[in-house]
Parts: sequence; C-alpha cells; structure tokens
Amino acid sequence: MAAGEQHSTPQISSSSKNSSGRPVTPFWKEKYERDAWRYWDIFYKRHEDKFFKDRHYLDKEWGEYFEAQDGGNLVVLEVGCGAGNTIFPLLSTYPDIFVHACDFSSRAVDVVKKHKDFRPDRVNAFACDITSEQLIEDVEPSSVDIVTMIFMLSAVAPDKMPLVLQNIRNILKHGGRVLFRDYAFGDLAQERLMSKGQQISENFYVRGDGTRAYYFSNEYLVDLFSKCGFTLEEICVHNKTVENRSLDLIMNRNWIQATFTLNPVGSLSPNNQHVHHTREGKEDKLVVETSQKSDSEEIDLFVDFSNMFGISRYLDEAQIVRIKAKGHDFKIKVLAKEYQHTCKLTGLMLWESAHFMCSLLAENPSIVAGRSVLEIGCGSAGICSMVAASFAQFVVATDGDEESLDLLRKNTSSNLEAEFLDRILIRKLLWGNEDDMKAVKELSGNGAGFDCIIGTDVTYNPDAILPLFKTARELISDKGNGDSGAVLILCYIQRRVDEDSILSAAKAQGFRLVDKWINGVNESNGVISSWFCGNDVCSAFWNVTFSILYFQV
Repeated sequence: MAAGEQHSTPQISSSSKNSSGRPVTPFWKEKYERDAWRYWDIFYKRHEDKFFKDRHYLDKEWGEYFEAQDGGNLVVLEVGCGAGNTIFPLLSTYPDIFVHACDFSSRAVDVVKKHKDFRPDRVNAFACDITSEQLIEDVEPSSVDIVTMIFMLSAVAPDKMPLVLQNIRNILKHGGRVLFRDYAFGDLAQERLMSKGQQISENFYVRGDGTRAYYFSNEYLVDLFSKCGFTLEEICVHNKTVENRSLDLIMNRNWIQATFTLNPVGSLSPNNQHVHHTREGKEDKLVVETSQKSDSEEIDLFVDFSNMFGISRYLDEAQIVRIKAKGHDFKIKVLAKEYQHTCKLTGLMLWESAHFMCSLLAENPSIVAGRSVLEIGCGSAGICSMVAASFAQFVVATDGDEESLDLLRKNTSSNLEAEFLDRILIRKLLWGNEDDMKAVKELSGNGAGFDCIIGTDVTYNPDAILPLFKTARELISDKGNGDSGAVLILCYIQRRVDEDSILSAAKAQGFRLVDKWINGVNESNGVISSWFCGNDVCSAFWNVTFSILYFQV
C-alpha cells in the first residue's frame, strides 16, 4: 500500500429477518401469476443462453446418482430446463442417460432445441406449465429415475408448489430421486427485494423483470415434499461470501440443496434420522467485478449486482408508447408499469391520471391558456406539460429524480416543434427543498408564482402529502381572485391516501377547495363538469376510477 493511501474496509451487507415492505396489490399479484410464462419468455428473448453458466457442479454434488446400474439407461427429467445449462453438461458427462427437458417458456425450449449438442434421440424438449398441464402427456408414467429441479420451484407461487410435486410423482419411479437446489431464506437478495416493496407474499417476491422468486427455509421445504409423498435423504444450506470491490460490498448469499426420494427403501440413516447439514466455509469467498457474473460454477444465483444495489439499467427496458389527445400525437419512451413494484423510480412510467389529464387539457385549452404553468412530479412522460405548452404562456415541468428528467428532456425534444419546445423549461424540484423551490419560483416571472399548478398521481405516498402542499403553496401566485385566481389541480387514482387526508393537508397550507370530481361524480355543475361537455374523455377511460380536486389559495 502506497504511503498516504488509506485502507477501507468493505461494508458488510446481510439479510435481516425483520425487514418489511409493502406487498404488491392483489391486481399485480394476479397479473404476475397469469403472465408468468410471458415474463420468462421475455427473459429468454433478451438473454437466450448467455445469462447462466453451464452447471457442471451437478457431477460433483450428485455424480453417484447419474451412474446407470447394470448397464441400463438412466432417464432424467429436468423441470424448468431454461436454456439447457443443466442438461447439456449431464449429456456430455454421462453418455447413457436420456433427458426429458421441460419449461413453461416456449422460447426457452426453442433455445434448447437450437443448441449445438441437441439430439432428439437423447433429449425430449417440450413446453409445459406443470402447475396446470400434466407431464404424462409427454413422459411415460413411472418412467423417470431422476428429476432435477435447479432454481426452478422458487419461480412458482407457493400455493401451486404441491401441484408441481404431485405432477412429478406421476412420472417418477418408486425410489426415484429429486435433486433440488434453490434460493434459501436469509439470502441478501431477499432483503433487497423486500425493502423495495416487491413482496408478493411471505418469502415470495417479484424481480425487476417480472419474474418471481421464493426463498426456502429447511422446514418449509421438507414439509412441502413430505406432504407430497417424498422422503428426505439429505439437505444442506450453502452460505457463500461474495465480495464486490467496485461497490465496496461484502455480500452473504445463501442457497439450499436437498435430495428427496419417492417411497424409497432404506431412506433413513443408521440412526433413523435424516441427514441435515449446514455448510459455512470461510474459504468460500469469491471476488467479482460489477460487470461480471460469478466465476464460480457453484454459484448461479439469479440476481446481478446492478439489479440488487440500484445501478440503474431500467432505461434499457423502456418502450415507445403512443399517446393521442385532441390535436396531439405523442410517441414517448417510458418504462412498462410491470416495473412499478421493482423500480423505485416511478417517474419512469406513464400513469393513467397523466393520460387522463392530458386529454382534458387538450379538450379544454382554457385551463392553461395564456397562463404560467407548473407541473409537479411530472415524471419522464411529460404529456400534460407538452399539451399545456401549446396554449400556455410558458410551462415549467419538474420532478425530483434526475433520471426521469433526463428521459423527459428526450421525450419533449422528440415530440415538440421548436416553437412549443421553447415554451417548456425542465427543472429538478424536490418537494420541500428550499433551494429547489427558490430556483423554480424565479422562473415564474419576478418570483410572483405560477398561475396554474398541475399534479397527476402525486398523492399516493402518505409521507409526501404535506411536502407536496407546502411546495405548491410556496410556488403558487397570490395575485387575482375568483375565476382569475391561481389554481392547483390534482388528478389521481386513490391509493394509500384518502380524500380527507388530502383535503386536511391542503387546508393546513391555506388552500381552499373550489370544486371536486370524485370517482366520476361531480356534486355540482362546477368548473370541472364543464371540462367534460362535448367530448368523450370519460368514455375513453371508463374502466379507471379517477378523482380531480380544484383548489385556490
């Protein structure tokens, strides 16, 4: 170490059993289940056979089970075969085995069939959702000696795991084995997923790409298999320390490995007890770089460092969405809403309220005509600001996230003509931040404040409601009154914050509710009702329930 150089100790990051996060809503839980195959199809479309390394450790861990007895041929079923990272190393090492390989991603099966070592006389590859489709349609009943389940069962919803095992029982010989390896409870990735609000149910989470992962405890796994007619032969939990030098982190990764038999003979140890091990080897230390996956053939855990520690690669998944409103046709780049539970940057997505308000502004230009307009929490889409720029004196579009603002700049520049682009200023605004508020207010013209402030889907976080109204109060103009007075318009879908809480916070900051349109119902023929006259905006969004609040100071 050079003179004057300081040695820093890497930060140790480990999982906490007491972590908690907001579960995904029932709607998204159902969607992730219904479209599970699609997320894996997308995964294999993107990565093909380049994500996982070949699993040569099966020979080391379970080699004795793959030796055919009495010169016979061994039949293996790989459940969740993916791109073939398990089956092709097995075929290379053991020339006398025949492999059935299934996956519920048809694209993964296609990758297997295109592999240079694929031979139909040695591999039967087929697509199958074994939570709902019977294996006996493609595999003879009671014909399989070994079933391999390598990081597969964790992708299945816990309530459907027994269906998987019952399905496997139908094709497995009596005394046949299940070789199992998957994620273990307490793995660092589990904590990261939980802390981001990605929990579907207990120990079950959704990743950034929509695929899911369950983290097994010994007790849960043994109980699950035993209730389905399997007997435990051996189980162990692997603990491996992984050091990431560029992120200065030491991470504890855990996975569980087990062997089960179906109605075996002599399945217990001499002491009439199952073998139960935990391996904690201090020598199990691996050094990797951020851009690399593990160099160890014993680690193939499905979580890369960029996903786990927030090095953003979400923009690579952004897609072009076409938004039409009266007189406007935008093509904007945003992140799909499937990522709402996995990406903390909600501003990278387009939310329904923004689309709804965009349509209302296009149909009712008088809302912003000739006014100075501020959009708060506009995110990366900016469609309300872009419509407003056609009619307003000028528009300041703001958000608290730099990455969302970068994408917003690209979206506005690619969609607006120079005349309207010159009317939009894009600035960072963290609600409650004095420096940000001062800088934005100076843009309003002599620091007088804005005539119209618009916010869509900015009321979902209870902790942000007070800063939201404090910021709006600081930036709204005090000039004028009645119809000519400055206005604050909030359009939202009610989530975790109810109307009373919103109105209470608004009143505390000096705002007066002038009109409201709640869940499509307007209590009077006020200003908001007039926005829907002579157009079909409501019918275009008939399946979504919106609320609009109209305030003045």
